[in-house]
Amino acid sequence: MPLTLLKVSLFWNIVAALWVFCAIILVLVVLIQKGKGGGLGGAFGGGAAGGILGSKTGDFLTWLTIILAGVFLFLGVLLAKFYRPTTRGLQAQPPAQTQQQQTPAPVVPMDTSDSD
Repeated sequence: MPLTLLKVSLFWNIVAALWVFCAIILVLVVLIQKGKGGGLGGAFGGGAAGGILGSKTGDFLTWLTIILAGVFLFLGVLLAKFYRPTTRGLQAQPPAQTQQQQTPAPVVPMDTSDSD
């Protein structure tokens, strides 16, 4: 039985690592793309990618961005729904309850007489 739990935990840790990897690749692909104003694509060599990958690089990067965004969102939903990190060796301990002895405030009588 513990071996099954170990496999599930390992699986979800791999999915979490894929999610982070997908996020990093997605950010890099978006930065490489050439925007309407040039953007950061030219600063990181986005112009060279057009020569290497052909004239349809914009279409390729657009589709790659859409696919990566879909995978990123899908993995994020899976992780939010099913990923439960384990706490090995840590027991849930209730917080230390300290009760301070409180003395009641002295009662001051109110002056209800009219001094007029």
